[in-house]
Amino acid sequence: MKRKQEQDTVCAMIRLYCRGRHGADELCSDCSALLDYANQRLSACPYGDEKPKCRVCPIHCYAPEMRERIAEVMRYAGPRMMIQHPVMGLRHLLNRSKPEKP
Repeated sequence: MKRKQEQDTVCAMIRLYCRGRHGADELCSDCSALLDYANQRLSACPYGDEKPKCRVCPIHCYAPEMRERIAEVMRYAGPRMMIQHPVMGLRHLLNRSKPEKP
């Protein structure tokens, strides 16, 4: 359940970013590729539903370039989530678990 919520949150953030930065109603090819990559990484996370935020995770499964891109998306979309998707945004902020490596 938690992993699905994380996927929904990442999707909403990438959509906000793409709409705001690229002016597209639908995801552009770059943002679509980033969403596919993020979903693939989330699906393969060894923590499963106990997954922490990627920023505090002891395992960095994103390639450096993709990690930079998702960080840019989150810097842009994070503050806007509280207006566009307040429940999702609040849930994302409150997830502060920091587990040990599996």
